[in-house]
Amino acid sequence: GLVLGVYSSEKDDGAAQFTSAGDAFDGLVSGKLRALLSLCGSPLKKGKTRIFHGLHQDFPSVVVVGLGKKNAGINEQENWNEAKENIRTAVAVGCRQIQDLEIPCVEVDPCGDAQAAAEGAVLGLHEYNELKQKKKPVVTPQLHGSAESEAWQKGVIYAEGQNLARYLMEAPANYITPIKFAEHIEQKLRSFSNVKVHIRPESWITTQEMGAFLSVAKGSAEPPIFLEIHYLGGANTDDSPLVFVGKGVTFDSGGISLKPSSGMDAMRADMGGAATVCSAIVTAAALNLPLNIIGLAPLCENMPSGKANKPGDVVRAKNGKTIQVDNTDAEGRLLLADALCYAHNFNARAIVNAATLTGAMDVALGSAATGVFTNSSWLWTHLYEASILTGDRVWRMPLFEHYTKQVTDCPLADVSNIGKYSRAGGACTAAAFLKEFVTASHWAHLDIAGVMSNKDEVPYLRKGMAGRPTRTLVEFAARLSKDSHN
Repeated sequence: GLVLGVYSSEKDDGAAQFTSAGDAFDGLVSGKLRALLSLCGSPLKKGKTRIFHGLHQDFPSVVVVGLGKKNAGINEQENWNEAKENIRTAVAVGCRQIQDLEIPCVEVDPCGDAQAAAEGAVLGLHEYNELKQKKKPVVTPQLHGSAESEAWQKGVIYAEGQNLARYLMEAPANYITPIKFAEHIEQKLRSFSNVKVHIRPESWITTQEMGAFLSVAKGSAEPPIFLEIHYLGGANTDDSPLVFVGKGVTFDSGGISLKPSSGMDAMRADMGGAATVCSAIVTAAALNLPLNIIGLAPLCENMPSGKANKPGDVVRAKNGKTIQVDNTDAEGRLLLADALCYAHNFNARAIVNAATLTGAMDVALGSAATGVFTNSSWLWTHLYEASILTGDRVWRMPLFEHYTKQVTDCPLADVSNIGKYSRAGGACTAAAFLKEFVTASHWAHLDIAGVMSNKDEVPYLRKGMAGRPTRTLVEFAARLSKDSHN
């Protein structure tokens, strides 16, 4: 099969405006494609398709898909590159049509941006069907023509990184336990000589005095794991690393503060923070990015049992601060508190943590963007500029002292794990809590609860766990590596 893009007409005459690949193919078939398109009536709208059969012996089926306006670029209102988003969407739609026709291979028009086209193809075709007997036919996308093969390959690697995060998040919690998660990532990194993976057991976590993390893990029969990844891509292995930290709750029942049963199955993806940061490091290694990255993922389940945290319990974090656990369903911040303390051992250039932390984040932004809380405008600028390119957006949220007071005004301990005004500013009080365990001057907390899954909001992702914002983290790391080169 072949997927070709066509721009919407600038004029009202409705004549199709092909990409260069579309023009070349139309020439091959003596102008039949253009003639057929004009017979179809109204010009193709953005993301809409027409399928033609029997035009050319090499391509029995050709899908033509609308790319929107040719001169689209960065849309200041939308905070993304509209041309790239249009290409991702169009290519994903076209490839799925080829898949529906059960054609095993599709060549894709680079549409002027082969990286975006590859991302659209590889993200658009992905589906978790490991455990089904009836599977959709596998379709292999490849670049049509050879002009932009390097950019295409880069797009494939970016998209495969996000798909790895989607795979981990979508898989059932009895398949991706803490140890299985760690082993899966270790296996993905095995072929890279400049990567070391440490799978730390409970005994190590205990010696590190990570009392907050252990207090969450003790409610489950699954032992906790602390996954530590060292990617040494920098020219000098001693260069200060970028440190990624990800919340790795492989199933979150809420503990004693039990969640409602409706929708609780989605809490298999409560390790989305760990999934995205680890997948970003796998991608950085595949791209051979010239910087050092350390990944830290505290992995456990949050379950109700006779050993579980009880509301009102006080636990001690790695830095000595005591935490009153007023709600056992605010557990992610307990894991992250200890992991963030540990992250300070590495003389980091920046510490970036990601976590499906609060339902309040979903209420605030929905699935439009990841909420970013940061003490560094330098870090924010890099994340924001990366997100414009990936289309997987970020939005800055406040880290005011106003919220800090609400977690430090605590009857029994140094801090409470929920704000004293309960639901008010829940995402902000969670960020303020984390800030109590950070002394680094470049730190960002990404609350990814709102972007955890996709219904139909991102057209190039199928329904299910989204693996966002993996590509933005990779692009951010790539920008940082250029920074250190200059």
